[in-house]
Amino acid sequence: MKVFNYFNKFSLIAFFSIGVLVTGCKDDDVPDEENELEVITDVKLIFTNDADATDVVEASAQDPDGEGVEELEILGEITLDADKTYTLTYEIFNNLESPGEDIGAEIQEEDDEHQLFYSFTANAFANPTGDGNIDSASDPINYNDNDGNGNSLGLSTSWTTSSTTISGGTFAVRLQHQPDVKTASSGATDGDTDFDLQFVLNIQ
Repeated sequence: MKVFNYFNKFSLIAFFSIGVLVTGCKDDDVPDEENELEVITDVKLIFTNDADATDVVEASAQDPDGEGVEELEILGEITLDADKTYTLTYEIFNNLESPGEDIGAEIQEEDDEHQLFYSFTANAFANPTGDGNIDSASDPINYNDNDGNGNSLGLSTSWTTSSTTISGGTFAVRLQHQPDVKTASSGATDGDTDFDLQFVLNIQ
């Protein structure tokens, strides 16, 4: 009888110990929600001619269901004049909120966790040269803004078009979310992608 009680007690202790361990593991497996990707429904690229502020070219992408099954859809092409210098800026919003949430301002506030990367048809621009820095982070892009650590952000960039006309080229922009990852050499595959957009580019 004593032996029976001993084993019963031992079994109960083992059972409760396993329960505590399983509960502890479940708590440890709860994901950290601090670094969630941005909910983005509207992105607008705004190219402003440095020599004429009234000369503005815009191109947009829209995803009306946010995190739903639809992706950001390209609306329109980018058509720039040859031999002109433009400053590219953005309007980035989550319009599932009312009023809309300015995600661009949030990216600015979290500049040490974000960077915009670019690729484009080779020789479309006289400056920067090449084909962008999505394939190689060290390739030239004219960033006008930096984060608090001196690393590039990309909410403002400069582009001088080439003298050669281009029809049906490409211009792609990728926003990377890089908490605890972003450095002077981090690239377009480091972290998570908030959006990855490819527009048709024309130089005329």
